[in-house]
Amino acid sequence: MKQNRAGSTENISVSMPAELINELRSRTGRRGLSSYITEAVRHQLAMDGLAEIVAAHEEEHGALTEQEIEAARRELFGDERAADVERGAV
Repeated sequence: MKQNRAGSTENISVSMPAELINELRSRTGRRGLSSYITEAVRHQLAMDGLAEIVAAHEEEHGALTEQEIEAARRELFGDERAADVERGAV
């Protein structure tokens, strides 16, 4: 197998439902599909990492309090967006 250097790409084959691929192509065009999927995977990996951090914290310290969650929202989204996130508007 060819070793990848930083920044290089590798072609893979992924199976997805046809209707999902059609919707993706309608939003991105054929050339934007790879970039869109790459960013979606990056986002999911970040969310997975965040979930692991929260789980480890809760295992050691117990469930997060509402105050801790609100502080994290402010840190991530800023004061004005934290309220929108809590309401589900973002």
